[in-house]
Amino acid sequence: MYEEAYRVFFSQPMRLYPLHGRFFNTKKPLLARLPPKYREVVHTFELRLGPGWSKPPRAQNTNESLGLRDCINTRTLKIFVELDPSEQIFHGFRGKNATEDTYKWFCVDLVRGIFEQIPSLEVVELDAFPGVRKDAPLVVALRRITREAGKLMTWGALRGWDGVEDALEVPGLEHAMAGMRLNDAPRVVEVQA
Repeated sequence: MYEEAYRVFFSQPMRLYPLHGRFFNTKKPLLARLPPKYREVVHTFELRLGPGWSKPPRAQNTNESLGLRDCINTRTLKIFVELDPSEQIFHGFRGKNATEDTYKWFCVDLVRGIFEQIPSLEVVELDAFPGVRKDAPLVVALRRITREAGKLMTWGALRGWDGVEDALEVPGLEHAMAGMRLNDAPRVVEVQA
């Protein structure tokens, strides 16, 4: 029974790094602690970007000890962006010697390392909190490296960026009218003589 059950349990989406609590600053995340036979059956990883942005924990890395090369059946990486510290509001809170692009490049290196070590990865699902813009530097960089790696990129369900992207391309008054759906209404002109 155990041999059948572990395949079902570990085929559920698994968080790549701990988010909070006493495990946030752990030296070895859960994936590094698992035997290779469990890593082989993981289908989907979840990667949250944002927690610890001013000083990412040592466990957030893609070195060989993490065991990503054993994840031969992983097909999907779900990336959730909680915040983008390159925004002006974070000025002065980024940490010692950190620029507005420091965390962006940290995340790019992290995702690139995942792509290199899991060649079976096919789909990257990108999602974010509503405060994160689609044209935020971190989101743009993640889209670019996903495209460069030849992975299929989809949008997550929470943000709903598919609808927002179309609306943002229509400028000014046309944007407002598109939101009210006035362009779709039939036009009737009444002429009095």
